[in-house]
Amino acid sequence: MNKFALVSLGLVGGFAVAMIALPEAKGANDASAYGQLDLFSDAFERVRANYVRPVKDSELIDAAIQGMVSNLDPHSSYMDAKSYGDMQITTKGQFGGVGIEVTQEDGLIKVISPIDGTPASRAGIKSGDRIAGIDGGSIQGLPLNEAIDKMRGPAGSKITLTILRESEKKPFDVTLVRAIVRVDAAAFRREGDIGYVRMPGFNEQTADGLEKAVRDLKKQVGPGIKGYVLDLRNNPGGLLDQAIQVSDDFLGTGEIVSTRGRRNEDTQRYDAKGGDITDGKPIVILINAGTASASEIVAGALQDHKRATIVGLTSFGKGSVQTIIPLGENRGALRLTTARYFTPSGHSIQAQGIIPDIQVAQGDEANVPKLARPSEADLRGHLSGEPVPTKRTNAPVIKPAAGTKYDDFQLAYALDLLRGKMTVASATTLPPAKAPSSPR
Repeated sequence: MNKFALVSLGLVGGFAVAMIALPEAKGANDASAYGQLDLFSDAFERVRANYVRPVKDSELIDAAIQGMVSNLDPHSSYMDAKSYGDMQITTKGQFGGVGIEVTQEDGLIKVISPIDGTPASRAGIKSGDRIAGIDGGSIQGLPLNEAIDKMRGPAGSKITLTILRESEKKPFDVTLVRAIVRVDAAAFRREGDIGYVRMPGFNEQTADGLEKAVRDLKKQVGPGIKGYVLDLRNNPGGLLDQAIQVSDDFLGTGEIVSTRGRRNEDTQRYDAKGGDITDGKPIVILINAGTASASEIVAGALQDHKRATIVGLTSFGKGSVQTIIPLGENRGALRLTTARYFTPSGHSIQAQGIIPDIQVAQGDEANVPKLARPSEADLRGHLSGEPVPTKRTNAPVIKPAAGTKYDDFQLAYALDLLRGKMTVASATTLPPAKAPSSPR
């Protein structure tokens, strides 16, 4: 069973947090439900009485709840009181860890993306790496939450990860020093006559950080500013309200995103209300396979409204809403999938992602689709998505010309695009992408 988690190892939670109370729901067959609860009670008592060692009641109940919820889909889970507290800390934008966004696949921990400026990023941990061991011990088959706990620790302490990488024949060890990971709201700089804004995640400071970045860039560049590059590469997402506010900062009117649950009355639509903080200047958004959740909402909204040109490679495709449902004091919470995201044009992000207007590779990664695009569609038990338009998946991918090196080709392409220049590049066409799974 795969388990996808965006957790406080040093990462921003790539799920949309909606702190709401859900109405009570009755099962389709109450009598059957009560019968199944009797079965659970019988199994509980037998394990409690006969297991080889004494087991705390809380241990059994927590494991039962976790199993019930985590088998629904890769993003639903039960958080005990400690995990719930850790999750609340991550949304503040500062937490302890090594700085990676992870999933579980075939009993190993898989890296979705490292976070900028963290121990994992500085050590060269890459998207697609698999963590097979921690401090010399195997984690094969270890529950994701337990593996996460092993990777946590006080700032300044060391941890050794055993890494499996498809390009390497043998596993190798990487030793990291844990740190307090601060996920900046936004980093920005002037690129000549263009403003560049890098957003590594969506926490409580993100929208304010973006607005400050734009104000400062206007002062630095002056009235001749040609446009802005919004870099959402390897942005795992975060808070829904921040994604909405960031989108609103670039849109005057219109729908930003809608969320649709199992009942018609669960549908919610979020519309732009404010003005455009860039005064209508052109925008290019950079995305890649590590762009997920809240960052896909922003890219999808600005793409559908033709407010921005999307450049890069297809995003991760996490288009489901996780509602955080507290279970009472010191009893943890459920992270439960309750809806799907839809872009303003009505397209689901789920298991499809945002397909760029212009597909641009950083280097040769486009020629190795499995390495280049870890995706929601690869996770077992993921919610099904819409079919991907063939004409868009088969579009040519622009990459650096042979013999030409760039520090950041995707960014160089975006800057030239805003300046109306032709970037020196060659084009190649990828094989047809793997279609999302059929409805189950």
